[in-house]
Amino acid sequence: MDWKPLITLLAIVNPPAIIPFFIYYTQGFSPAQRRHTVVVSSITAFLVIAASALLGIRILEFFSISIASFQVGGGMLLLTSALNMLNAKPAEAKPSTNEMEAGADKLAMGNSIAVVPLTIPLLTGPATMSTVVIYAERAQTALQLSTLVAYGVVVALVTAVSFALANPIARILGQTGINVLTRLMGLILAALAVEVMAEGLGKLFPILGRAAVS
Repeated sequence: MDWKPLITLLAIVNPPAIIPFFIYYTQGFSPAQRRHTVVVSSITAFLVIAASALLGIRILEFFSISIASFQVGGGMLLLTSALNMLNAKPAEAKPSTNEMEAGADKLAMGNSIAVVPLTIPLLTGPATMSTVVIYAERAQTALQLSTLVAYGVVVALVTAVSFALANPIARILGQTGINVLTRLMGLILAALAVEVMAEGLGKLFPILGRAAVS
């Protein structure tokens, strides 16, 4: 287990890109309410990553899905997320959805928006879960799996810091800076997605691996 899973997770989650959503959803919040939202969002992001790492393989086995097939499907999902980011959109954002309106409705009803939609799907959606499951399958020891779960702690801390400093970061980077950062992360994620898909295709069609070597 190297640093690649952490880099991939940070590229997908990309908390700075979610700062505009965080600011929008927490308008009118008191400092205490905003701190509570930061804490809940961060903890939920970690729990999603940890659950995917510890239970993802078992779920695939239950449905008799091979890891190679999941790598190809997950790689395609990552590539779609990367294309979103190259267009300066959050990795987990879906076109033609109404997350912001839904979040405003939840806030108006007095419900917490820390879990939905801030954490799921904007921070840790299907692409994040797929990535964690793929890297969990590669873990050969309990230490490596624990390291992957620990990366979830790092992601949660980065999320907490980004949200806690949302207003200063937004002022310093501006929308242009956030867009540039999102596109850069999207480019990295696109390369990683192709790598994951290539590995899965090589397992499904061994002849492709032999052709690449020759």
